[in-house]
Amino acid sequence: MQRKGNFLLISVVLLVVVFGLVYAGVTLTSNLGKSKAEVTAENAGDRLNKLYKKISPAVETPVKGQIDLDPVDVAASLPDIGKFPITVNNTNDNFVEIFSSTEKSGTGVDGWLTDVATEFNKANITVNGKSVSVKIRNIASGTAADYIKSGKYVPDAFTPSNELWGEMVQASGVKTQLVTKRLVGNVPGIVIAKAKYDAMIDKYGSVNIQSVTEAIANNELSMGYTDPFASSTGLNFLVTALHTFDNTNLLSDKAVQEFEKFQSNVPFIASTTIQMRDAAKSGALDGFVLEYQTYVNAADLKSGYVFTPFGFRHDSPLYALGDLPQEKLDILKKFAEFVTQDKYMKSAQEKGFNGLETYKSELAPVDGDMLISAQKVWKEKKNSSKPITAVFVTDVSGSMDGEPLNRLKESLLKGQKYLGRDNSIGLVSYSDGVTIKLPIAKYDTNQQSLFVGAVESLQSAGGTATFDGIVVALKLLEDQLAIDPNTKPVIFVLSDGETNQGYTLQDIKGLIETYKIPIYTIGYNANIQALQNISSINEAASINADTDDVVYKIGNLFNVQM
Repeated sequence: MQRKGNFLLISVVLLVVVFGLVYAGVTLTSNLGKSKAEVTAENAGDRLNKLYKKISPAVETPVKGQIDLDPVDVAASLPDIGKFPITVNNTNDNFVEIFSSTEKSGTGVDGWLTDVATEFNKANITVNGKSVSVKIRNIASGTAADYIKSGKYVPDAFTPSNELWGEMVQASGVKTQLVTKRLVGNVPGIVIAKAKYDAMIDKYGSVNIQSVTEAIANNELSMGYTDPFASSTGLNFLVTALHTFDNTNLLSDKAVQEFEKFQSNVPFIASTTIQMRDAAKSGALDGFVLEYQTYVNAADLKSGYVFTPFGFRHDSPLYALGDLPQEKLDILKKFAEFVTQDKYMKSAQEKGFNGLETYKSELAPVDGDMLISAQKVWKEKKNSSKPITAVFVTDVSGSMDGEPLNRLKESLLKGQKYLGRDNSIGLVSYSDGVTIKLPIAKYDTNQQSLFVGAVESLQSAGGTATFDGIVVALKLLEDQLAIDPNTKPVIFVLSDGETNQGYTLQDIKGLIETYKIPIYTIGYNANIQALQNISSINEAASINADTDDVVYKIGNLFNVQM
């Protein structure tokens, strides 16, 4: 009996030891790679509160400033036209200047028009016995349209990616004359990851703009598109979506209501194609919009995504602008004929153009006034189901003294005109410590006045605790989300990027990742890479403000995100 009892005791002890080892192993495995500071959805609030309490930000009583109720002056925000490069210079005094979209007037695969125009200038083409030439300026279609519509700078001619910009230029009162409907062929499309594409085929039978918009509205497809005020493909997608909702009237109540439902499930609107592609690479998107010429030149996209064309073709029409003399019109006609030669069409195909030639748009032409109204609907309704709450985090350290701080103030004072009235905003500043300059509130006239006053009161001194400022912004947004869970939080950091006090990026990176709040950064005399490191965490954009187009850039950023 004694031996049996001992045997049982030993067995129990062994079982306990084995269980303990297994438990320890499971625990060790489950925590492998985790640190004490790792942030999860469960502990994020506690960690944020701990970091926030150590900062103990000051709170100022905001003072109102004088607001400017005049509409946005686009011409004033545009930089000198010299900001945009001449990729082909004229070779004599008898020339036309042409604004050209960037996918064809750059270099390499994006340099087809650059190459052809260079050859045109070498060919000794004559009009009325005089040698003639062309001058090509590389400028995005939306930006080019802003110069032309505002009268800031009007070239002799304009070749945007698609006809929509020409219609809007004409609607703005600038005389336009279509020289040719096509210089080179291209098509916009929706690029969808193969697995998601196959799933849509299984459910909807086909992938087209109808099934895509339906899938987005049903929250079955995570897709992004680009700013329809700046991007040809983004504008085309907006118009095509509205047409899908009501093909008899883009702006009917039905179309607008369906757009709001659809837009509430769009997770991402990018300021640039690069920003959108980066978001897709991170796995945040199932699909996005892109031109075919870009798609075929991107090996990583061709191998993992499927291209589906939509909307109006992007055939690079050529427009003469203003009251051009007949000689200039003749130069444009000669140029339009020159580019259609077989050897240049072959080189275009080698660069990705003239593909999908059988694709034809099912949409009827849309006049410029309708397009301008569609843009306004987008601006008013894109966040209506889920308004934005933004906190501006402003660097007022000693290194920002002088010109950087002056440019920061100018950026906010002029850029705030682009902020939507249905959104809410707040502002904090930081140097050695952090100050809540303006608590979050809806952006009505009163909050606008307080925002202007808070910006005007910014003064520089002390060190740079950038990440302390971001922690305070996160806390303000967390508190706002507790009040209104339906809001979409955003942070804008305006800084020189040099942090020398307080928390580090490593200290708060986990929080930023967990909260998934995009942080847009704007750098003034800045360490741009340091700011890009912050923005890249949640696929936000970063802007270098050390250029004369900063107000225009920030206006576009606010227009998209706010």
